[in-house]
Amino acid sequence: MASIPDPVPEEVPSDGAQGLQNQARGAESSAGELLDQVLNPLLADFEDTFVRGLFLLEHCPDRVLPEDRRVALIERLSQTQAELGAARALRSAAPTPMALDMATIQPWHALVVEVWSLSSAMRLAGVPAVLEERSG
Repeated sequence: MASIPDPVPEEVPSDGAQGLQNQARGAESSAGELLDQVLNPLLADFEDTFVRGLFLLEHCPDRVLPEDRRVALIERLSQTQAELGAARALRSAAPTPMALDMATIQPWHALVVEVWSLSSAMRLAGVPAVLEERSG
């Protein structure tokens, strides 16, 4: 005669369920920390480059970039700084770690390349090296 197995308990022991929950929280926490380790310096680099771009534009002669193009670039940099600030605020307010969509970051990267190009054009045009922003 075959024996009938003991019934399976209806509940998972609380320490087992708690252990799984703790592992899930730990994985989420680790992923969030990794995201912050990658994204925070990237956002800081964007901000530094946009500030640098505005500084360059203040000292950019017409022979390097005509006034109408300087004004347009200033407007784009200012708008992008506002977007960057909003993205940082949303990330800070989010209850869980939050990434940024590539569709958001890609135009920022293109603007970084534009600032680098402006800096290069100014150097090639012989604009003095006083372009290093001095603090304080």
